[in-house]
Amino acid sequence: MTVGATGALWLPARHVEELAAAVHQALDNVVEHADATRAALFAEDDGGAVVVTVRDDGRGFSYDERRLLAEGKIGLAKSVKGRVEELGGTMTVTSRPGAGTEVELRVPTREDERDR
Repeated sequence: MTVGATGALWLPARHVEELAAAVHQALDNVVEHADATRAALFAEDDGGAVVVTVRDDGRGFSYDERRLLAEGKIGLAKSVKGRVEELGGTMTVTSRPGAGTEVELRVPTREDERDR
């Protein structure tokens, strides 16, 4: 597994807890479903947002959120996307069968709430 960051990333403590839980679920999905040989985790400050990307070289899949929810597969929608959206952020999934998966989590930083 590759891990990269671009220096200190400041977020309110509650954001750190929720973002860490979302990243943990995304990594669990790699282990449980991707059949990947490699995974990468990147984090960076992107002008008022912390962006965390989880990428793998696994089997990939066709990401259709409605279909996955209908099939009871709620990990990405609830444990990842739900947490990030509660913080005012977004989740983007890029994947296709045979081409691995990339999950990008974007959470806004709030200067007045920084927990230093």
